[in-house]
Amino acid sequence: KAFIELATNKDTKVIFLSGPAGTSKSILAVYCSLILLNSKKISDIIYVRTIVESAAHSMGTLPGDADQKLQFFTAVLNDKLEELLPAGDIKRLVSDERIKGMPVNYLRGASYNAKAVIVDEAQNANFQELLTSLTRIGKFTKYFILGDPMQTDLKHKEQSGFKTMFDIFNTSESQAQGIYCIEFTKDDIMRSELLRFIIDQVEKYNLLKH
Repeated sequence: KAFIELATNKDTKVIFLSGPAGTSKSILAVYCSLILLNSKKISDIIYVRTIVESAAHSMGTLPGDADQKLQFFTAVLNDKLEELLPAGDIKRLVSDERIKGMPVNYLRGASYNAKAVIVDEAQNANFQELLTSLTRIGKFTKYFILGDPMQTDLKHKEQSGFKTMFDIFNTSESQAQGIYCIEFTKDDIMRSELLRFIIDQVEKYNLLKH
């Protein structure tokens, strides 16, 4: 409830949301964006992800044209929309291009005004990609930058920029500008009790390892 109130406040411009799997990061961002769209505070929703494969395995070349390839990366968005809206509303919003997906690699040069921008799986973006995404922000636009530091798919030679960006803006000066950094923990996991146990055990292992 506190997150929704903060996210829909007109003075909030950017939210960095960090947390483990199952803490409802994506659905909260989509839900708040739909509230803003329905109340005409924004004109449309942009869902952004970096096109990165698993660090361990390559998927090979995805089939189809550019739009069909992008469907693989917007599957999470579609799942959340199906939880929140009737199928007819989703079809209308997508056909009217009020909701659309965009790879972070194609954002350079864009300018976003009166939009909600959801940067999902931000732990898979390097610092420059996140900076490119964030610097598209224009008037009346709200950003949700969502990341799970435990689950990056970047290869060892690359480094996630999410935690660095989170730390840069986790200040009182940033809050005065409407930029907030929120951190969910395993206590906020909603998906299942089993997932909460899994995350707890992994955290304990990582502490012992280091």
